[in-house]
Amino acid sequence: MSQLQILTLTCDDRPGIVAAVATELTALGANIAESSQFWDRTSNRFFMRLAVEGDESVSTASIDRALKPAIDRFGLRVHTVDARRRPKIIIMVSKFDHAMLHLLYQIKVGWLNADVVAIVSNHQDSRGVAEREGLAYHYWPVCKDNKTEQEQKLLGLVRETEPDLVILARYMQVLSDDLSTRLFGKMINIHHSFLPSFKGAKPYHQAYERGVKLIGATAHYVTPDLDEGPIIDQETERVTHAMSAEDFVATGRDIESRVLARAVKLHLERRIMLNGNKTIVFSS
Repeated sequence: MSQLQILTLTCDDRPGIVAAVATELTALGANIAESSQFWDRTSNRFFMRLAVEGDESVSTASIDRALKPAIDRFGLRVHTVDARRRPKIIIMVSKFDHAMLHLLYQIKVGWLNADVVAIVSNHQDSRGVAEREGLAYHYWPVCKDNKTEQEQKLLGLVRETEPDLVILARYMQVLSDDLSTRLFGKMINIHHSFLPSFKGAKPYHQAYERGVKLIGATAHYVTPDLDEGPIIDQETERVTHAMSAEDFVATGRDIESRVLARAVKLHLERRIMLNGNKTIVFSS
């Protein structure tokens, strides 16, 4: 068994889908190593993720051909990727680099399987990190007069490098509706998420002033609706009156880094499927 392919499948739910897919894969000589499925009763949509192993004959192309009868019969939308290929990512960051550094560390130790093809920033603060890691660094400062131009540079970089994911690792710029739409499903953002929510500058200091008891973070896909995209992962941690505003900030940074890294890993392992404005997340 030398090949590992990841399949994601979706269609309207009806009897026989799993049996049909499994039958065609078995006939191909593929072994199902992992299987997850979900039926959304509200929309009547069926979602499935499979990891299959096999010899050299079990390839992305051969799986797509083998599943053609099931695709035609059930109206399946199938996406197959070779899991041996290392995914490529672009990391975007502003001044706060904790989330970016955590991603780079998790790649270094092998928990995240990815190649960073570029770091993009509207500040110079992270250039030294990029140079030490041997990573391409693009310094593109943004103002209201050049926003469109700089976003076009990003789209050009995306076309050139073909990343599997663009990550907003505390990139503190509001993206245009056009860019958000073009990269929908391929761009993840991380931000704080409190109850109540605090917008604007220094959210953790605002939370401290209000005496919140929970600090949290949310990772989601980027959409034209600011911070309203399909949620991938969230986490909260209790805080107390005895903690300082700086303690709140430190706790928030830690949570943001963890939540973003988990969301990135889920995306790169093809464990997330979009279901309208929600996500189906098949954990390992």
